[in-house]
Amino acid sequence: MRICMVTPEPGHPLLAAATALLEAAGHRVDSLDPGAVDEAPDDLADVYLLKSRTPGALELARELERRGAPVLNSAAATALCQDRTAMAEVALQAGLPFAGTRTYGSLAAWAAGEPLGASPLVVKSRHSRRHDLVARVDDRARLRELADAWPQEPVVVQEFAPNSGWDHKLWAIGDRVFAALRRSELAPQGRGPTRPLALAELPPGWADVVRRTGEVFALDVYGVDLIDTGDGIPLIVDVNAFPGIRGQAGAPQALAALALARAGAGR
Repeated sequence: MRICMVTPEPGHPLLAAATALLEAAGHRVDSLDPGAVDEAPDDLADVYLLKSRTPGALELARELERRGAPVLNSAAATALCQDRTAMAEVALQAGLPFAGTRTYGSLAAWAAGEPLGASPLVVKSRHSRRHDLVARVDDRARLRELADAWPQEPVVVQEFAPNSGWDHKLWAIGDRVFAALRRSELAPQGRGPTRPLALAELPPGWADVVRRTGEVFALDVYGVDLIDTGDGIPLIVDVNAFPGIRGQAGAPQALAALALARAGAGR
């Protein structure tokens, strides 16, 4: 089989480890930097793994799909997870335990408009990307501070849900679920290191919530950030397409197996 990684960073730990496994089994693995090509190559691979989420990468993935190549995750599913407004609408319509979300065209418009209302609140960039905005707002002074720094940023706003201060980072590759704990980026102590978490330590039903999220969003490789709002009741605060899934035993094997399964199905 011929597998192609769509990424400018083929040395990423997850991708590099999966590549080593695939090559050891006699398969060919290529990489395609979406920032270095103008169009899809003529000679198509059996499957493409879409690790990059840039506009150029999405357009490349769409072209590959139009030509019949299997791409995981699909361009449409990847783009959906970059729009937190659309993400919330899809999740809530499907009955997933997702945080209630409202949208503003810019942070400055929100700050200049309606009263703050119930607080604390969590404000995030509408469009998910590296180094985007995620902040807690307790009063109008904090809101004005953020509006001065990010005046034209489209944002979503969610009510802050009391929780333990830890994010449950759950990832899935196909049917395989992985888990870890990391302090919320809203915690006063900051993020800190990611802590391993066995699936057996999750509250009952959480792995099923993750898999259901994958079904709703049509994702193959994805992450779901959940918080425990008390008594093991989960609240989804974010969904990510093809996250890094670093340091998870068995993740490279799961990715290699999924790539081969999709490549075989596409033949």
